[in-house]
Amino acid sequence: MSMMVSPLMYLSNLYITGFQHPSAIQREAIRPLLKGYDVIIRADSDIRKMAIFSISVLQIVDNTLKHCQALILVPTRELAQQIQSVIITLGRFLNIEVCLPSIISLIVQCHACIGGTVVRGDIRILQKGVHVVVGTPGRVLDMIRRQALHTDYIKIFVLNKADEMLSLVFKDQIYNIFQLLPRNTQAVMLSATMPSDLLEVTEKFLRNPVRIPVKTDELTFEGIKQFYIAVEKEDWKIDTLADLYETLPAAQAVIFCNTCRKVDWLADKLRQKDSTVGAVHGDMGQAKRDLTVTNFRSGESRLMIMTDRIARGIDVHVSLVVNYDLPCNRENYISRIACFGCKGYFSQHLVSFFLIFRVAITFVTAEDVRMMRDIEKFYSILIEEMPMNVADLI
Repeated sequence: MSMMVSPLMYLSNLYITGFQHPSAIQREAIRPLLKGYDVIIRADSDIRKMAIFSISVLQIVDNTLKHCQALILVPTRELAQQIQSVIITLGRFLNIEVCLPSIISLIVQCHACIGGTVVRGDIRILQKGVHVVVGTPGRVLDMIRRQALHTDYIKIFVLNKADEMLSLVFKDQIYNIFQLLPRNTQAVMLSATMPSDLLEVTEKFLRNPVRIPVKTDELTFEGIKQFYIAVEKEDWKIDTLADLYETLPAAQAVIFCNTCRKVDWLADKLRQKDSTVGAVHGDMGQAKRDLTVTNFRSGESRLMIMTDRIARGIDVHVSLVVNYDLPCNRENYISRIACFGCKGYFSQHLVSFFLIFRVAITFVTAEDVRMMRDIEKFYSILIEEMPMNVADLI
């Protein structure tokens, strides 16, 4: 017998977790998902997308069956672990009224299947049986080929960050995984951007999908003060950053660069200036990335430099974000600075999984002005020049 939660229990327990006021895109997306339609969702922030598919997966999964019924693919290990934590937490709240001695067995089992971990550990956990697998394409495909992850019972396949996942790096792996799923598997794609080439690729995966675009009034910058600093030359950014941080209180900050190479270069330059700096990017090993984040979280380092992609899933709290490089595309701007964990999305139970800050500062060279104006127009915002009293705002 299925232990799927009744609508009344479902709504009351979501209220406990902080979902008091779902956004419009959440209201529009969850209904077709629960009806079994293939869906393409364009959403601006990770928190909105995560809420959409996490809630839907938990309603679709029958947690009395010890088989994987939902497969979620993401581009990074950190994001996989973050989604795993959210699903487990929400799953516990959805079972909060099931007061039975076997309550632990009724909780949805979700496993993060990612590279950088012991293969034997994944095999052992998967063979015991889990309801949801969230992972990176390479490790998931390996587990399927080793027959540790069986796809026979999978009901829903979620491709998060579809614009990244269907790039040349992952496209073949994702196609191979999709070919091994049951023919009637529901497919869901979520992305901040929907370029034309992505829509062409989706025809291979989705059947008459419901398309749910983000609305302009859904984009949220609540609680974030946004400023820019005009920097005449690229070479002057490093000194500008050093001057900026000297004027600010002893707060921690995240600094975004556009490439892994730039992250390493900037970290070395700042260390030469006796700054305590951590750096994380996709070319680093998992152990080193985890250690860097741990040191930053504990306060051993005050600055952490990262790329857009690796930032997804980092669970730290900061009051300042610096865009050392302006994002390469306007959609990444909100991903860097959106105030995840705002009231109406997740409550205190889940807020620790996301970046939270109050001030975002972007360095802008003459070559960046057009992109910054495009960002302002796209989001209907005004990025003002940084005031002298910025330290009072942090």
